[in-house]
Amino acid sequence: MERYICIHAHMYQPPRENPWLEAIEIQDSAYPYHDWNERITAECYAPNSASRLLDNEARISEIVSNYARISFNIGPTLLSWMETYAPVVYEAILEADRQSIDWRSGHGNAIAQVYNHIIMPLADARDKRTQIIWGIRDFQYRFNRMPEGMWLSETAVDIETLDIMTEHGIKFTILAPRQASKIRKTGAGKWKDVSGERIDPASAYLCRLPSGRKISIFFYDGPISQGVAFEKLLNRGEDFANRLLTGFSNLRDWPQILNIATDGETYGHHHRFGDMALAYALNYIESNGMARLTNYAEYLEEHPPTHEVQIFENSSWSCVHGVERWRSDCGCNTGGYSGWNQQWRAPLRDSLDWLREQLRFRYEHRAGEYFRDPWKARDEYIELILNRSDDNIDKFIERHAARNLNANDKINVLKLLEIQRHSMLMYTSCGWFFDELSGLETVQILQYAGRTIQLCEELFGNGLEEAFLSRLSAAKSNIPGYKDGANIYGKFVKPAMIDLKRVAAHYAVSSLFEDYAGHTDIFSYRVEEEDYQVKEILQTKIAMGKISATSRITGESEIISFCILHFGSLSLNGGVRTFRGDNEYRSMKKEMLSAFESGDFADIIRLMDNHFGMHNYSLKDLFKDEQRKILNILIGKSMEEFADEYKKMYESNRIIMGFLQDTGVPMPKAFLTAAEFSLNVDLKKAFADGEIDFKRIQDIISDIKKWGVAVDSIDIEFTTRQRLEWMMRKLLINRSDINLLLMIQKMLDVVRLLPLELNYWQLQNIYYRIAKTAFNEFLAKAKAGDGNASGWLDIFKKTGEMLLFNISALLPED
Repeated sequence: MERYICIHAHMYQPPRENPWLEAIEIQDSAYPYHDWNERITAECYAPNSASRLLDNEARISEIVSNYARISFNIGPTLLSWMETYAPVVYEAILEADRQSIDWRSGHGNAIAQVYNHIIMPLADARDKRTQIIWGIRDFQYRFNRMPEGMWLSETAVDIETLDIMTEHGIKFTILAPRQASKIRKTGAGKWKDVSGERIDPASAYLCRLPSGRKISIFFYDGPISQGVAFEKLLNRGEDFANRLLTGFSNLRDWPQILNIATDGETYGHHHRFGDMALAYALNYIESNGMARLTNYAEYLEEHPPTHEVQIFENSSWSCVHGVERWRSDCGCNTGGYSGWNQQWRAPLRDSLDWLREQLRFRYEHRAGEYFRDPWKARDEYIELILNRSDDNIDKFIERHAARNLNANDKINVLKLLEIQRHSMLMYTSCGWFFDELSGLETVQILQYAGRTIQLCEELFGNGLEEAFLSRLSAAKSNIPGYKDGANIYGKFVKPAMIDLKRVAAHYAVSSLFEDYAGHTDIFSYRVEEEDYQVKEILQTKIAMGKISATSRITGESEIISFCILHFGSLSLNGGVRTFRGDNEYRSMKKEMLSAFESGDFADIIRLMDNHFGMHNYSLKDLFKDEQRKILNILIGKSMEEFADEYKKMYESNRIIMGFLQDTGVPMPKAFLTAAEFSLNVDLKKAFADGEIDFKRIQDIISDIKKWGVAVDSIDIEFTTRQRLEWMMRKLLINRSDINLLLMIQKMLDVVRLLPLELNYWQLQNIYYRIAKTAFNEFLAKAKAGDGNASGWLDIFKKTGEMLLFNISALLPED
């Protein structure tokens, strides 16, 4: 009897974007990466696109894509981030799905996901429908095909959700074994109780729905899935493979499918090198003919369900109480702190439910003035989320408008739709999953709520925020200093709110430190410079200007004037205001410039208050990434001064340090500190500079070892790796450059001398690509007597060995 294996990976990250900027700001906890999306991509999503198969000596024999061999879903909000910030990984995932279509009888490995990971049983029919429509359309946009399956957030399920999914063409979903209630042979016989995870997961089941529609459901193997996630099965690929094979039984008389489902982050982020264990297990099983790899859609076509199933509604895979984890203090938590409770969950959901209904009432009535069908327009708003070009916006409005809309109407329409988008984002499941109301994930959904309130007040006037906070105050924090939801909203949401004047202030301040050349994009805003003047006297600068700031999301625009005074270092003061006409603007510039040129800085501050009021801006008001960039510029000057002083101290005391070392006298800590700082700075410069001086690098490494000082491994590894990757990319373009190949080899030799672990991953990927595309060409030339080609082959093979490849397996010459 045939045996099939299908491994499903659910890949998802909580939305981390600033709701006003539509981008993730720097997250220091993810260091040395910019943010957690970037870090988890490096640790998991990228490695699974190019995983290593190792031989018995831990050398690379092949690089494979796990995505092409497993079933997977990736949340739309995460894929949207990848498309912009990790395009190579994004394209590799799309290509893997295309490859799987060829391998799996026309069925791709990728399946869709409800849009932003809301708990579907706790949503009403309208939100369920939009989540499903958006999830499908996002999938079609990226994978260029209709999804056959759809992943439900936390596998949380109810009949209404399944019915809407089938209405929109979804054929199957995946649930946990404890979500099955009863089964029977299709269309006949008594129902058999399979509660308590007693369902056999080795086939698909048919679920009939009240509408007359039906959907297939796969129940994953619970014990093996748990073992992958929590029992260290990924420590060794062969152990993983053998555990998978235990899921088969000779007692079954049908083509059985062993399917497991876990968070995709298990394969690399939660378990380092988990992607390699996965790749090895799949290769081991397939190459030894132990089972046939498949995906759900292929298996379903070949082996339709023979049994029906009834499910437990309002159940999930991560809460034994059903879906209570997302609305009550059910006892499910991450176990972080004893004595904490999650009683805040219920009032948080109640507050958001109240806000949603207020927003919905306003949307329906106001949008009805513009659209023929406001809710159909919302369902199709995904088309603008995926493509916000002016042309696409015009086509969307033309398709839905009940009448001709002027420019202001269009802005109002987009604001109304944004209110609805953020009203769904504020239900992202992560906001309730963890232990504390003030946690990052819960603050994130409160920021989405804050964005809806801000937009609503712009359209309808004040009134919502106070009533919302009154309800939110019933949600109590476990941390006394944070008090309740209303206080947390005031502390973390209100200061994060951005309007066009804040964007203008950011532009004005940052313009002192970089040249915008008259226009720039600041995250989701476009700034066009209409006038700009900067003057400098000694170390003091003044900048004045007029700009147009426009939201690329809503189209709202404003002309704003500004004046910024920089006294040097961190001392900076400025103001912005709505442009009041050329006369006032010229008057402001004249008065400010006159006071500045006369050196009357006190008068400048007084004039600033007169023209711009008390709403002053400083470096604190910059968005985080630009703020960090400017602070690094300012700090960099001090660091250069420190480096010079440390270097002088080190160089002037080297002789005495040597004497102390030779005589066994304890080395003063100040001497070692100076040496460590100076040598690390020199080493980083040596790797980063234009021409690499290998003798200099070796001398620095020798001194590091001589004095026994530490290497800044994170910083040096990053700098070294960047340089090597740059060199490898150049080689990819000009493969025959034997001198460059020699330089790479020398760099790898030198790096071996350093006490750090270099991440070879990208270097290996590029090398593998060159090996697969150029090796045979050079081999043919060498066999034809080309001496240069023979030399290239020798160096290339040696480089491959240094990059931990099994050269004889990778580059067979016969």
